[in-house]
This record gives sequence, C-alpha cells and structure tokens, in this order.
Amino acid sequence: MDSDNRIVSSEAEELIVVDAEDRETGFLSKAQCHDGGGVLHRAFSVFLFNNAGELLLQQRSESKRLWPGYWSNACCSHPRRGESLQEATERRLRDELGIGSSLEFIYKFSYQAEFDAKGSEHELCHVFLGETGDAVRPNDNEITAIRYISADLLLAEIEQTPEQFTPWLKMEWLKLLDDHRDALGRYCNV
Repeated sequence: MDSDNRIVSSEAEELIVVDAEDRETGFLSKAQCHDGGGVLHRAFSVFLFNNAGELLLQQRSESKRLWPGYWSNACCSHPRRGESLQEATERRLRDELGIGSSLEFIYKFSYQAEFDAKGSEHELCHVFLGETGDAVRPNDNEITAIRYISADLLLAEIEQTPEQFTPWLKMEWLKLLDDHRDALGRYCNV
C-alpha cells in the first residue's frame, strides 16, 4: 500500500455535525466546523503500535490550518457524510500512512481546543487502538515526519515539553493511561 502523496483532505469536505450524545444533527464543511470556537462534529483518533510496543507518532504538516508542525498520534481525522467510523479509519490510514490495521474502539469523549485566531477543534472523538507491522509510507501533504516512542518516554516528553504536542494527543494519552490501562497494555508496556 503505497501512499501517493495526493491531496486527501480539503476545507470544503462535509463533516458530520453531532449533539452531545453523538447523534447526527446535520453537515457542515470542515472549514465551518473549525471556524471560531468550532462546531461539535464527529472525529476519530488512532493510536498504532509496532511489534515492539512502541507508539507511532506523526508530526503534522506545516500546511495544516490547526496545530501545524505539532506531534500527534498516528492518525486523526473525521468521517465524511455517509461514511462509518470503520470506513473512515481505514481510508485515513491508507491516505496518510499507506497502511492498514485492525482497530479496537476504546472510548469516546468531547473536547474543545482553540488554536490562536485560526480556529478550533470541537470534536466528539472516538479513540481506537491498533497495531501494525506494515512499513509506514507517510503522505507528505499530511505528515512532516514520523517516529516511534515508548509509552514511558511519551509521558515524559508530554510532561517536559507539552507545547510540542497536539491537545487531543495529550488528553487522549492521559485518559488511556488513567482509565484504560488494561486495553493499552494489550499493545504496549504500561
């Protein structure tokens, strides 16, 4: 599965607007969902581990509107209109990383995070864990760099230099450690 570095996302794509219970209430463009304080929309976040139990991190492309150049988990995005979470996660893993993975849903939560005057994330985010032995082929339009990191080292880096990580990565990783350690332990040493 080669990543062909094509454009895989746009500000015009329609996202699924939801209420606090994750019920669909309509559709808005990605740009509209991220303007100002943001509009609550469905999203997902994938944490992928290699065979050594290390977590795959990606550094977001400098062309990203929100949190460009920040380190984040393997894959984060949104299901599109008419697309299930399974279809969306499979699509984005192929589009961003050139890989596939069987994923395990762990939990969902709602958050809002503002990035200067450029906009906000306001997401009801579904968090998944998985592993892959496939060679990662990052899409240069989405990702500047990748690296693998142990659970202990990631926690230490988040504590020492929190400003280099996306807000959702920090929130999700701490919740996984605090509330879902058994699930996380199936993929890495915690």
